[in-house]
Amino acid sequence: MASSPTTSSSQSPRPPRPPRPNLAFRRLRGQRSPGEFAAAVRRAAREIDERVSCDARYIGRVEAGEIRCPNYAYERVFLHMFPGRTLTDLGFVPRSAVRGRGARTAEVAPVPRTTSPLSAPHETDGAYEPYVTTHDPYASYEPHEPHEIDDQNHEESDVQRRAFMSGGTATVAAASLGPWGLAFGGTAEAAPRSVRRAGEAEAGALEEAVRKIRLLDDRHGADGLYRRAAAPLRAAYALLDAGAARQATTERLHTGAGELAISVGWLAHDSGRFDDARSHYAEALATARVARDPALEAHAFCNTSFLARDAGRPREAVRAAQAAQYAARPLGSARLLSLLALREAGGWAGLADRTGCEQALTRAQALYGRGPCDADPEWMSFYGDAELAGLEAQCWSTLGDWQRAAHQARRATRLQDPHFTRNLALYTAELADDLARAGHPDEAAAAGLRVLDLLDEVQSSRVQTMLAGTARVLLPHRRASGVSAFLERHRALPRPA
Repeated sequence: MASSPTTSSSQSPRPPRPPRPNLAFRRLRGQRSPGEFAAAVRRAAREIDERVSCDARYIGRVEAGEIRCPNYAYERVFLHMFPGRTLTDLGFVPRSAVRGRGARTAEVAPVPRTTSPLSAPHETDGAYEPYVTTHDPYASYEPHEPHEIDDQNHEESDVQRRAFMSGGTATVAAASLGPWGLAFGGTAEAAPRSVRRAGEAEAGALEEAVRKIRLLDDRHGADGLYRRAAAPLRAAYALLDAGAARQATTERLHTGAGELAISVGWLAHDSGRFDDARSHYAEALATARVARDPALEAHAFCNTSFLARDAGRPREAVRAAQAAQYAARPLGSARLLSLLALREAGGWAGLADRTGCEQALTRAQALYGRGPCDADPEWMSFYGDAELAGLEAQCWSTLGDWQRAAHQARRATRLQDPHFTRNLALYTAELADDLARAGHPDEAAAAGLRVLDLLDEVQSSRVQTMLAGTARVLLPHRRASGVSAFLERHRALPRPA
């Protein structure tokens, strides 16, 4: 019988029910050990081009009933492993029973908030779910559809805990984001202290961390920065866990944490750690959805599209770029829409759709021609004439039009501000590869040598991968002028561990 609404507030709430073991799932495991079954789950994920980080601990949590409903990635894998069965057949409860208001109406009293997101009994485990969202992220949707709000907005709290997986205090966050943390000069260590809410100083430090990471990447590339950037990112999660007294500060923290997740994701992306990058971009997208921040959402989808293109998922690149444009239209930045159209063009090129690519390129150029405005995001400082030409070169290269690709890549190298050393190396590497494939080995070797000269300052797996491809193409032309010198210097490069 349900409790009466007039029940005295002094009555103690009913304690949470202990998890009920998932016996159906245990029967499906059979004689296999949890580790063996986890390996089978990972193999099944690869069969459907899904990524899950399943291990024996996850299987144990499912069988113990701690995970009442899997995230969407695991759901797809489990249904692939056991065709014809539903989640209920596998011993899970309906998603509506563990999400938002549906979960709350099924209980007399809410489950007390836990100190760690990993121990929350109603959470769906999914740190590596591609998109932390309750609907298809690429479908036509209204990104700021209002949802019902109660006293504490538990639905938003659920999403926040999923999006920010690290605990901690604002004190630790401030230590990480202070001058030493921003310089990446060691780890953030602080004695346990009482939690205090974040203020303007912490929000400002978070924003400065984002700027510093971008500056260092522009100058030196991602390889040497990625792991050292993890401490400020953990600190950002700690700030969000601690909360802020003012709504304006909370909004700055969400935006700053999301932008930092994108920046760290880009460092992973540029250094070839695509799975890590995908996870960071998904965190940023979740943050944007929680904060109802269309600018952050557009940025997250923009980078997701770029990653999908590089990872060989061109259709996803197109859809993510289109979702980014949907989110960005109300922002009033033609330059942002131009960049997003270029992301879409890259996806069409990967699909070998020349018409779709050319249409998107035409749209990108027209939008770019409208010029800059006050609505342009701060993170787009890299997007100028050189980047426009460089991205167009990549599209023509993907389509196999090497002459046009080389023409645009050469324009990019001439237009690039020397301050952006990494981009200069990238465009020159693109030029070398396009020239080599267009049948100009001597010019390609000269461009390749210029890239090698820049590698003392730039550490980028992307650039090194492009150079390796160029070297393979030039190998049959080793007798051409300058080619042997390039090949010898490239061969002498230290190989990554």
